[in-house]
Amino acid sequence: MTLLVVLVAMGILLGTVSYTPLPVFLVAAGVVGAWLLTFCVRERVGRHRHR
Repeated sequence: MTLLVVLVAMGILLGTVSYTPLPVFLVAAGVVGAWLLTFCVRERVGRHRHR
């Protein structure tokens, strides 16, 4: 469900990318990427602990 929300948010943001300066877009993309990486690591660690 969370991934769906992120994908919808990215779809909305992609429409505004053409109006956003490149540095702002790169920072936002970095934040989203870091969040997704953190989410992935938390899921992997959580599954490893439950085994």
